[in-house]
Amino acid sequence: MNGAESMLETLVAAGVEVCFTNPGTSEMHMVAAIGASTGMRSILCLFEGGCSGAADGYARIAGKPACTLFHLGPGLSNASANIHNARKAHSPMINLVGDHATYHKQFDAPLNSDVIGLSEPVSHWVRSVADAPALPGDAAEAVAASGIRPGRIATLIVPADCAWNESVPPAETIVPSAAPLAGDRAVAQAADMLSNGRNTVLLMSNMALSETALELADRIAQKTGARIFCDTFVPRLPRGQGRPEIERLGYFAEQATEQIREAEQLIMVGTKAPVGFFAYPGKASEFAPEGADLHTLAAVHEDAEDALARVCDAVGAADLAPRLKSLELPEFTSGELSSRSIGVALARLLPENAIVVDEGGTAGSACFPACAGAAAHDWLMLTGGSIGYGLPQAIGAAVAAPERKVVCVHGDGGAMYTIQSLWTMAREDLDICIIIFANRKYQILQIELSRVGAQTMSPKTLEMLDLSNPDLDFVKLAEGMGVTAARATTADEFNDLLGRFLGDRGPRLIEALLP
Repeated sequence: MNGAESMLETLVAAGVEVCFTNPGTSEMHMVAAIGASTGMRSILCLFEGGCSGAADGYARIAGKPACTLFHLGPGLSNASANIHNARKAHSPMINLVGDHATYHKQFDAPLNSDVIGLSEPVSHWVRSVADAPALPGDAAEAVAASGIRPGRIATLIVPADCAWNESVPPAETIVPSAAPLAGDRAVAQAADMLSNGRNTVLLMSNMALSETALELADRIAQKTGARIFCDTFVPRLPRGQGRPEIERLGYFAEQATEQIREAEQLIMVGTKAPVGFFAYPGKASEFAPEGADLHTLAAVHEDAEDALARVCDAVGAADLAPRLKSLELPEFTSGELSSRSIGVALARLLPENAIVVDEGGTAGSACFPACAGAAAHDWLMLTGGSIGYGLPQAIGAAVAAPERKVVCVHGDGGAMYTIQSLWTMAREDLDICIIIFANRKYQILQIELSRVGAQTMSPKTLEMLDLSNPDLDFVKLAEGMGVTAARATTADEFNDLLGRFLGDRGPRLIEALLP
């Protein structure tokens, strides 16, 4: 068998079942190998950023990597923004990047580039294959590298001749080691801090946000009086009915610092000390109150559940029952369509065990608090801040869990970055309901303009943050790519559309036209 065939069998044997693809000439032997395989599902995305965003969404729900297939350095570069988001989410991902044949590189053809140099800033592990016999072993190492908890980005660069030349049999699967445990000293210090009577905050993210970890943290909070928070943006948060509540740290510095201003101690679990998303003139970059004691119970790569369980035992909270959220559904609103009315409708109608992908931005910010008492669901967030993650993230989540309804709340500006994702949703008949907050402007940037103390908002300045003239028509955009769509201009119209579309099977889009 050739290198591509042996590589593919290696990936499938290691449990890699899905490839989000956007290939070119140099990848044709990998394309042929995927086409001949019964163990690898191939999903075409019309833009490489769609592939990487989808692989991120898949990993967050499936808990294991998908692979992507990109065409040389430019293809990888197109994908890098959503690889960045996946890296910040600690999602496992395997990027297969084609390259010119080893003997062709010397000629510096038009598509030649430094693929290794382009890979390293967004990857934890990078390797360029030396020859066809090395390819299956390198693929096995890529899978193992991606599986280091909580997840890593592995990029394997495959020169064309390494894919088409004769290779060796598939390599055996390399099982990654388990996440290391937090040290006894870190656990003991956390237990002492939680028992000393001082105002204490537990700040959690990543592996500390499993249902089990949240229940452990709630037991600790009941026993010690500590408050529990999660980072502003986390990869995945179980919430709603039957889950413990956790407060989310605010986005703006003045919000976050107010939330924890009385804290004398901060204990980090699966995250680092909180800092601002951006710097602002005259505002603090670090959110912890001056003089507060900071302690890391479990680093991002350490087993947060085990650490919390040991602390729970140490403070005598193990026998307490966690406080679980009851179902609290708000009443529909009528009249003018607003961010709040959309959030209320979503909370009221969200199906049990749904997955919500959130890139709602400023206009969609009411959805998260509104759904606190909704049916049990998972909430996925924009961890790396690079917009255009939401639509492809929804693809990956729907592929990973086809039995679950996926709801994607998205700002209009961000949706245009990866609008091609609608075509993939239609082609794969994915069960996704998209809500576009159509305020026809980059509202968050208008807010940021004033916050950073820039010049006054002249007409010329605001033109750079405006999405009108001409207005975007998301109904036509969606229908042109095979997705059923409709527009809502009032709360009543939106309530009706959301109820109908959530009851349908397959991709649906609502353009919510905000005043």
